[in-house]
Amino acid sequence: MAAVEIAPRIVVDEKVCFGKPVIKGTRVPIHIVLAKLAGGMTMEQVAEEYGITLDDIRAALAYAASIIANETILPIPTEEQR
Repeated sequence: MAAVEIAPRIVVDEKVCFGKPVIKGTRVPIHIVLAKLAGGMTMEQVAEEYGITLDDIRAALAYAASIIANETILPIPTEEQR
């Protein structure tokens, strides 16, 4: 399977990072970008550390936002609720 663009600047390829979404043209997984930002790094620091652009980071954030916006969460009953 060749790389498939699933969102602007975001691709998946089964031969790259086990098929996880990455920044196009890199091997930088989206989840790493998000984790670094959540951990307190600035967008500029992440861009410099991973050799990506601020637009790449914005694309990663937009992709994550779209995933969350379209996510359906189904409650799992606890033992007491069964």
